[in-house]
Amino acid sequence: MIWALIVFVFIIIILIIQNIRIVPQAHAYVVERLGAYKVTWQVGLHVKVPLIDKIANRVSLKERVLDFAPQPVITKDNVTMQIDTVVYFQITDPKLYTYGVERPMSAIENLTATTLRNIIGDLELDETLTSRDLINSKMRSILDEATDPWGIKVNRVELKNIIPPADIQNAMEKQMRAERERREAILKAEGEKTSEILVAEGKKQSAILEAEAEKAAAILRAEAKKEAQIREAEGQAEAILKVQKATAEGIRMINESMPSKEVIALKSLEALVQVGDGQSTKIIIPSEIQNIASLVTSITELAKEK
Repeated sequence: MIWALIVFVFIIIILIIQNIRIVPQAHAYVVERLGAYKVTWQVGLHVKVPLIDKIANRVSLKERVLDFAPQPVITKDNVTMQIDTVVYFQITDPKLYTYGVERPMSAIENLTATTLRNIIGDLELDETLTSRDLINSKMRSILDEATDPWGIKVNRVELKNIIPPADIQNAMEKQMRAERERREAILKAEGEKTSEILVAEGKKQSAILEAEAEKAAAILRAEAKKEAQIREAEGQAEAILKVQKATAEGIRMINESMPSKEVIALKSLEALVQVGDGQSTKIIIPSEIQNIASLVTSITELAKEK
């Protein structure tokens, strides 16, 4: 009897140990009891009832990425192209995710494809190629609203590649090449224009600088000439002043010495001789000097007779 009790307790302990479950971080377990939803286990230690409770689904709450294969879509102007999308989503309600839809990943893929065809069908080729942000935001809004009953939140949708037909690609490449050549020609013309403007401005600036330099040189020459004339005039004035001072000094000295009439007459005669040595053709002889000359002549003749 005791052994039977021990065995029974041992079996109970083994069953309890076998039914202990630890839910890891960023996960959730959906538990059913007798086939019906019972509870959602969050992170931590849990124990289920043996043979009654069952873990129906182990759900990861991390953000997931679905990269779908390229889907054929037709634009408003009847151009068929291949577009592949990337969907970033996260499970927010494990119960709805488990019981809301069969094969959730396939449901998201099909919903993404149909939504993409509807959006692209309202756009032309050029709009499709230049409106990625608009397409992404529309798809995210539509998918997020459609997947709410499934316990899924769509965080972001991105168009990974847009592949137009080969002939469209060739035409686009030619157009891009022509556009690049046009831009290159415009840039070259603008560069030449800018270069010519800079050269003209340089010549103009050089001419202005040369004119200013010539003007400055002329001013300096004029100032130098003016300064030379001033100095020359000052020199002449100083020379005249010195001559006048010397003359005045001589007159003063003569006056102080009180010369006789004969001395004055002789000095006048010496001055007359000096005047005669000059280039003057007409000489006016004062009467006093004439008398002295007559006196000298008489004295000379008397000396000869003796």
